[in-house]
Amino acid sequence: MKSAGKTRRRAAESAALASARRVLAVERDALDKVAAALDERVERAVDILAACGGKVVVVGMGKSGLICRKIAATLSSTGTPASFLHAAEAVHGDFGVVGKSDVILALSHSGETEEIVRLLPMFDRFELPVIAITGDVESSLGRAADVALDSSVPEEACPMGLAPTASTTAALALGDALAVALLERRGFSETDFALLHPAGSLGRRLLKVADLMHSGDAIPLVPEQTALSDAIVEITGKRLGVTGVVDAGGKLVGVITDGDLRRAMGRSLDVRTTTAAEVMTVSPRTVAANGLAGAALALMQRNSITSLFIVDEADGKPAGIVHLHDLLRSGIS
Repeated sequence: MKSAGKTRRRAAESAALASARRVLAVERDALDKVAAALDERVERAVDILAACGGKVVVVGMGKSGLICRKIAATLSSTGTPASFLHAAEAVHGDFGVVGKSDVILALSHSGETEEIVRLLPMFDRFELPVIAITGDVESSLGRAADVALDSSVPEEACPMGLAPTASTTAALALGDALAVALLERRGFSETDFALLHPAGSLGRRLLKVADLMHSGDAIPLVPEQTALSDAIVEITGKRLGVTGVVDAGGKLVGVITDGDLRRAMGRSLDVRTTTAAEVMTVSPRTVAANGLAGAALALMQRNSITSLFIVDEADGKPAGIVHLHDLLRSGIS
């Protein structure tokens, strides 16, 4: 009996695995079909989005509405202000969120979704540019749009052909394609991305050294001829375990760390007569202010150091200092 039960379970698992693979194959074929249908309409759509003086209002219903929410979120996170508008709510007053400088991005697989069709005269009345993502470019929505992108698919992954599956995948992929083409058109950078993602692992990975460094009076610094005893006071007072050493022109020429101090004491040097220049480590490793904080952490770990000075590339003067603990507290790993 146990053997028969295992056989049935294996058969059920095999059927589930086959079904999952079939679904992915159908959706892969759908994306291939959509990609093959791309043409100059994508360029026109990106032109419209790039020229938008307001926000992109992504309109949809049902499963398409869920895809709209994700597309709006992707646009917003990549530098294009966007919001989702539920088509049914729009015809009951929520259309008031749409501004005269906005662009409409409407999703409907059939292109005949009743609530969206009812909005078409309003789009026209307010002279709003309309981009459609639809499975039928000859539908009411497709004909009314300034640009209609074809998201038609050979079949749905649902064996009954009823549940939106491949078609919603195609619409989502087209939305991603528009968002990425748009961010590339605008030259959206890692710095821009970090500003919009201050929390979470993405934002932490894109933090700049300048975001975390100590600057101004918080930078531990002494001139070359400073007595070692005074350098110790500077290290202790600034509480970073290090001080930079600068020449007469203010250029960073070395650093004194706790390790340098221990080695000096081991040589029985007189801290009152020994100068900072005599015990400093010359040509210290530095980092640029616009460098990624994660790269600074990696540099510290590779070289077993706990602090990095940030210097001005033009004159070599210290602009800041970042400590290992600053990087770790920020959540960078």
